[in-house]
Amino acid sequence: MRDLSWLLVLAEAGHVTDAATTIGTSQPTLSRALGRLEDELGVRVFERVSTGVVLTPDGEVVVEAARDLVGRDALLRATLANRLDPGTGLVRLAFLDSMATTLVPRLLGAFHAYAPGVKVVLSQEPAHEIRRDLDRGAVELGLTMEHAPGHAWSPVQQERLVVVVPPTHRLRHRKRVDLSELVDDELVTTPPGFGHSALVQGLMGEAGVSLRVSFESADLATIEGLVAAGLGVAIVPEAFAGLSGSVGLSLASAGASRTIGLTWRTDRPLAPPARLFLDFARDGSWSS
Repeated sequence: MRDLSWLLVLAEAGHVTDAATTIGTSQPTLSRALGRLEDELGVRVFERVSTGVVLTPDGEVVVEAARDLVGRDALLRATLANRLDPGTGLVRLAFLDSMATTLVPRLLGAFHAYAPGVKVVLSQEPAHEIRRDLDRGAVELGLTMEHAPGHAWSPVQQERLVVVVPPTHRLRHRKRVDLSELVDDELVTTPPGFGHSALVQGLMGEAGVSLRVSFESADLATIEGLVAAGLGVAIVPEAFAGLSGSVGLSLASAGASRTIGLTWRTDRPLAPPARLFLDFARDGSWSS
């Protein structure tokens, strides 16, 4: 890479002595570097003329490629330097759809104020895709509700779950309900395979009830909107209650909450910027 960068200086200067002065090396050292390149590539890059040197047709091809290679090398080094510098690096974070309008904006807003030089690249996806992206190194951290085997997991926030009902629902004036009181209602929930769906099914199983599913959506805000339109009832985090007119009711179930945590791979150390984000999120002072 050094020889290629020297080649670019020589192509710009058009004179070995001038290029050597610009680089800060001797003319013989620069000439030897040029000779190594020509020997390795099997072409002459420059022809000597009375005013210095000029590119041969093959040399023009070489210089064009050298510009690309030297530029890519500089970009690589800058990217790695940013990743290794916790104050100016890059964090790749995946999170569940259900956190897009609640936890994630608050956490990222607080972290940006704490470390404004760190860029956070976001991926919004289901839990199984978060696990996949962690395994293949596409993301460094994931916000999930599950502790997957082979991954570390640290709780970040606990959210209370409530039942949301339409504004005309028979129980709308109640403050607290038991799931058994909803057996005649239809359920709006996330599709099977989503962590929230498993949580809801677990709560209903504990209560010994089973509700027919009327609609499914991956987005909890959409679910709340469907409930407000009278298309069923739903179990959602408290922050979603009433967003578009639904009525939130406390649940009698003891386990009516969800714990959100950060997960990451344990077979390699986190880059400093990701470690900074993890420590910040785990500290919890941002949520007060």
